[in-house]
Parts: sequence; C-alpha cells; structure tokens
Amino acid sequence: METEEEPVNDLVALGLARYEARVYLALVRRESYTAAEVARAADVPRQRVYDVLDTLVRRRLAAAHPGRVATFSAVAPELAVARLMALQRETLERLDRVSSALTAALVPVWADGRTQTVPIDYVEILRDPKSIAEAFTDIQGQAKSELLSFCKPPFVAPAANTPGIKVVRRLRRSGGSVRAVYTHDSLDDTEVLENVRRFGAAGEEHRFTAELPLKLVVADASLVLCDMPDPVAGTGATTALYIEHPALAACLRLAFLTVWESAEAVPNTRP
Repeated sequence: METEEEPVNDLVALGLARYEARVYLALVRRESYTAAEVARAADVPRQRVYDVLDTLVRRRLAAAHPGRVATFSAVAPELAVARLMALQRETLERLDRVSSALTAALVPVWADGRTQTVPIDYVEILRDPKSIAEAFTDIQGQAKSELLSFCKPPFVAPAANTPGIKVVRRLRRSGGSVRAVYTHDSLDDTEVLENVRRFGAAGEEHRFTAELPLKLVVADASLVLCDMPDPVAGTGATTALYIEHPALAACLRLAFLTVWESAEAVPNTRP
C-alpha cells in the first residue's frame, strides 16, 4: 500500500525523515504491524525498517510490543503531532539563542569595520608591463575634460598610441584640455618625435624640459596613474600606482602645472 504524498510531506516538514513519515502513516491505519508487514505497507526497504521503527519509538511516536514476534503501533496522531511541534519549538528557541549570541558578537566587529579603510579600495598596484599599459589606456579613456601627462621613456604604450589620439580629439571637440610635458631625451627617438607631432596635430599642447621626476597621468583632477621607480639603482624595476583619490590628484595637478609653467614650448636645441 502506498501512502499519500501530502501527509508524508507535512510530516517531513515537522521533522521526520521521509521513511519515518511513511512508516508512521502506515502504522496509524491498523492497530499493530510486525516489522515485515509495515515495511510492505509503507513501501520501505526491509533492511531499513528496523532502524526507522527504532527511531519512531525513541521519539515516542510509536510503541513496540514485545512477543514471539514483536509488533508496533502508532501513538495517537494528535499526540504525535504535538510532540513533533514541541521538538520544532525547542529547535527554534535554540536557534534564536544562537542567532542572538551571534548577532551580539558580530555587530561590534561590523561597526568597527565601517571605520576601517583599506588602501586597496582606491589604490591599485601594478607591476606587470601589460597591466600598466592597460591602465594607461583606461585612464585616457575615462578622461572627460582634462588630461595631464609627464611623458618620459620607457613608454608603456605603442609609439602610435591610436587610442590616445582618439581621446585627444574627443576632449578637444568637447572643449577639454590635453597637455603633456616631455623630456628632451625622449626626442632622441625619431619615432617618439613623430608621435609627439601627431598628438600635437590632434590637439595636444606639449612642452619640454630636461628632467621629470616620474611618469604621471592625471585625469579630471580625480584619477592618477604614476610610476614608482625602484630606488635601488640599476634594477630597472618599476611599480605603477593607479589611484582614484581627488585630493591627491588635485595636488599632483598643481605639481604638473608648476612644471608646465617652467617648461619650454619647443624642444631645446642641443649640439
């Protein structure tokens, strides 16, 4: 005999395993069953029914009757359901105590965490040349009104820098400003010199100086990309910082303007 699925599901919701629910529902249909009989009635494997009956007896949902062949009967449904509900309430009360203790422990930690800031939230550290080149392309693309650059070799972008040319044209069409300061040494490379001319034709203003402290890009006084050369001489290693910090960007913009004012509008003629 198969039991209806709806009562089985209801008993499962009250905490019984599916086999336990099916065996209990079989037991309520008759005064008593042997283990073999209830296994057939509930369609439960015979090798499992003994464990299931033992669990129901221990949970006081069924009673065992010793004899030459032991038999089993269900306790009254109202009593069985009341006992299952009591167990559910105990579980909920225990979970309520656990959740209250957990909340009390975690809230101060969470509140303290709101006051902590992690530099990585607004500073990205880049060491791979490919990642630095991608960050350079990204900061150019994000510029909406102003793009300022200290340009010195080695350059991470290709000399042609076609995306950069498009950014210059876009900013100039919208009334924005693009300014760059180059070192004299960078103009020893004819390819770089040609690129400077191409950027100038697109609308970039540029000036020249003997030395620059580092490579720097400032976009809209809010985004910064700069290199941090390894202070150990001769290593050639560098780290780039991609920073979203308006206060720092504003300071570096002032530094750019200071260099810009003293830089030459045309390359210095050298022997």
